Amino acid sequence: MQIFRFAEPVYFYALLMIPVFIILYWLMISWKRRAMKRFGESSLVKQLMPDVSRSKPRFKFILLLLAYTFIILGLANPQIGSRLETIERKGIDIIIAIDVSNSMLAEDIKPNRLQRARQAISKLVDDLKNDRIGIVVFAGKAYTQLPITTDYAAAKLFLSTINTDIVPSQGTAIAEAIKLSTESFTENDHEKAIIIITDGEDHEGDAIVAAEKAREKGIRVYTIGMGLPEGAPIPVYDKYGNQQGFKKDLSNNTVVTKLNEPMLRQIAAAGGGQYVRANNTQAGLGFIFDEINKLEKTAFESRVFSDYEDRFQYLIAIAIALLLIEFIILERRGKRLRNLNLFGKKK
Repeated sequence: MQIFRFAEPVYFYALLMIPVFIILYWLMISWKRRAMKRFGESSLVKQLMPDVSRSKPRFKFILLLLAYTFIILGLANPQIGSRLETIERKGIDIIIAIDVSNSMLAEDIKPNRLQRARQAISKLVDDLKNDRIGIVVFAGKAYTQLPITTDYAAAKLFLSTINTDIVPSQGTAIAEAIKLSTESFTENDHEKAIIIITDGEDHEGDAIVAAEKAREKGIRVYTIGMGLPEGAPIPVYDKYGNQQGFKKDLSNNTVVTKLNEPMLRQIAAAGGGQYVRANNTQAGLGFIFDEINKLEKTAFESRVFSDYEDRFQYLIAIAIALLLIEFIILERRGKRLRNLNLFGKKK
């Protein structure tokens, strides 16, 4: 079985210039006709210019358009996939749910909780082999940032965009994050794991129930606590990224966000996973991933066309041939053609 594709389809936009070329050519022909009329009557001008051919310029223009088309097709690089290859992979499906509420800006873990979590996830992605990964972000609401995939480059790209402004409503909806993560898995027999990275300040409740329901579906829930028990104030920044102080409550007291370890332990226990607390020396994700790797990895097959052969050279060769033909065709009529009376009209 073979598959056909263009490696660089972006070049097809250049084909939009063809109508422009046709319009310009038509305008040029119209200008020539008006110029000829200013010289005198058309019958007299034809007698004065017996070698001028009307059809050859049009034919040469068509050849140029065809050559241009084949050049664009060649640049798009048509390819034929000539070998269908089946690759067997073994891995685990992992969804990381990361807290992006303002409390994650606290700097009890350097440089701050959120940045430390992003660094740890990035390192985890570098260590993945055949496992599939997805990303969920949550604060007052939970959203899918990256559907589950083996495209690790895309995972790191989406990870780089995560900040506290990505979710409009504030809060820490851990339960909703677990529910959305559970729904994000595809139906298969793979081992599945959810890793919740948060400071544990749950403002919505029901997180333990959500973890229990995930476990009933064969999904393990792990938690990583970002922060220290003594807590830290929450920095406030202006739109230019300059710190303007710390968040205050209605009584003008500085708000201190503290790690809620007991709840995170309960969520992990309900979800059949484990809890780890991050600190300034380690983020805990490596330990969790080691535990996940102990789960049985399920094999799955991936069918891909692995060998593509370029075919651009044939199209470029046709374009060069058309340009050569256009070059050798003169716009003047030869003597034989000029004297040829195809329709038998009397002179």
